[in-house]
Amino acid sequence: MTALLLEHGPQTASELAGRLGVSPAAVRRHLDALLGTGRVEERQAPGTRRGRGRPARQYHLTDVGRSTFPHAYDDLALTALRHIASSQGPEAVRVVAEAQLSGLEQRCSTAVEQATAGSGDAPVDRAQALATALTAEGYAAAASTIAGGGQLCQHHCPVAHVAAEFPQLCEAETAVIGRLVGTHVQRLATIAHGDGVCTTHIPGPRPAAALRGVAGHTRAGNRTTSARPVPGESRAPRAAIAAPSTSPTQTHRERTPA
Repeated sequence: MTALLLEHGPQTASELAGRLGVSPAAVRRHLDALLGTGRVEERQAPGTRRGRGRPARQYHLTDVGRSTFPHAYDDLALTALRHIASSQGPEAVRVVAEAQLSGLEQRCSTAVEQATAGSGDAPVDRAQALATALTAEGYAAAASTIAGGGQLCQHHCPVAHVAAEFPQLCEAETAVIGRLVGTHVQRLATIAHGDGVCTTHIPGPRPAAALRGVAGHTRAGNRTTSARPVPGESRAPRAAIAAPSTSPTQTHRERTPA
């Protein structure tokens, strides 16, 4: 039915029923389901006057409904970026990627600041708020806490096919995530490179015990310690080293008979 709306434009239930060869009641049941998913919308037919009875209503395909049909956006983006890369170099592709993400960064930054206001500014906490903001943008993101800090996982990438050829898009996105959580982050996996999810590691604060251990190691390094034997090296017994030597004259002296 959506294919008929795409091909022939807005139509009434009766017009759709005539094209499909079914009853208008059956068409309306199907249209109600499409209205519920947001794929179509109902409007008053132009040129109809309000009077007795129900005015004629037409069904229009929405942007959501159009998105279910094949698109060539990836092909268009690849063609444009290939031209930019060949004419201006890889750095120009990076500039385009950063410009494309600037709006996303601004929207997510506002959402993160509002979500973390008064609740601390730790990178892991900001990652939780960022995951919510990215999900609203269509990235299906989630954040979790691990032993070494946290992880931000994105289960959908809107530009995966383009990023597979131009990693500058992934690099620019990683930089955006780092700025939004407030620390240096590391990309562990990307959908563009064949992984099932885009995973970003967010380091946590270093434990106090580890910091004390580092400090203790530094102090010990400044001390003057006695020399230790090299492993595997044998030492002569102390007695053998300290034994006094005898002079040759005393060794070979003979007694003269009286």
